[in-house]
Amino acid sequence: MLTEDHEDLRETVEAFARDEVAPVIGDLYEKGEFPYEIVRKMGAMGLFGLPIPEENGGMGGDYFALCLALEELARVDSSVAITLEAAVSLGAMPLHRFGTAAQKDEWLPRLAAGELLGAFGLTEPGGGSDVPGGMRTTAVLDGHEWVINGSKAFITNSGTSITGFIGVAAITGRRPDGRPEISTIIVPAGTPGLGVSEKYSKVGWSSSDTRELSFTDCRVPADNLLGERGRGYAQFLQTLDEGRIAIAALSVGLAQGCVDESVRYVAERHAFGHPIGHYQAMQFKVADMEVRAHTARLAYYHAAERMLRGLPFKKEAAIAKLVASNAAMDNARDATQVFGGYGFMNEYPVGRFYRDAKILEIGEGTSEIQRLLIARELGLGGL
Repeated sequence: MLTEDHEDLRETVEAFARDEVAPVIGDLYEKGEFPYEIVRKMGAMGLFGLPIPEENGGMGGDYFALCLALEELARVDSSVAITLEAAVSLGAMPLHRFGTAAQKDEWLPRLAAGELLGAFGLTEPGGGSDVPGGMRTTAVLDGHEWVINGSKAFITNSGTSITGFIGVAAITGRRPDGRPEISTIIVPAGTPGLGVSEKYSKVGWSSSDTRELSFTDCRVPADNLLGERGRGYAQFLQTLDEGRIAIAALSVGLAQGCVDESVRYVAERHAFGHPIGHYQAMQFKVADMEVRAHTARLAYYHAAERMLRGLPFKKEAAIAKLVASNAAMDNARDATQVFGGYGFMNEYPVGRFYRDAKILEIGEGTSEIQRLLIARELGLGGL
């Protein structure tokens, strides 16, 4: 059961998504435009600062509050939801978890207000899940500066006009056993040597910002090291574990949005003299969609509850992400079938849902990686 504060937040974001996002996002999505005005309004509501302490300009809430907001936004549109998720989970939270007092003072108030967006540069063009083995980006300490060379791929929020920085994972040395030493370094937007590509042409998430980055003798102060040197790998593992709960919440929102749209449609659409919801075939299909959304919601609630209690949650986060992303994909496919030809039209929300669902089985750890993590937590061997 949600607390009164959590339920109030959920209802507030539900109304915002319905009244402010739904009327405009279809046009923005088809044009591939970033939703700056929606972001501004979300910042004014405090959504970017939900899990950030009040002393750093945030709302002083918890990570579960962020997840509830993501679910309600994704019931209407995932581009808006992933913009918030990446800005908070991948941008602000590492600073909150690992940053120095000076770094927090410099960045967190503006991140929490939605005035700036943070990004997280981990994935590289030549390697996705193969971290640290596939990492090629390096950072060499030259006096009082880090000199960064390499590239990153699929980085959300990295090229908007309000992007503040990218937290870049880079090899900063070698350990005695030859393994790479990975650290995270804050690279402010506009730093010389930081190259930002044009936006990707994507299948979905068309109103979110996703780009490839390059670093060519990119110099930043030594003080821009985030957390301890050599702890970058451990930092991003924690960041991704938390982020998987957030992506699960977003996936549940998309899955539930498919239910919402289908329930409305089967009551309005007539065939053979009756609303199509009169027929058992449609009833069963929509019922199965609701079961998937409900089950996935319970999974991410459980993972979030363990995280907030300070209990191990790696396995539960992986389960939630796997179940929820599958539910989103299955529900998007079934909702498109319910809508028939109209489901194939981009003017209908289920068309966007279908385009947006697939990436949820890939981003922040593929479904295959989730299964590996679950197996490892069960004591099985392998990668």
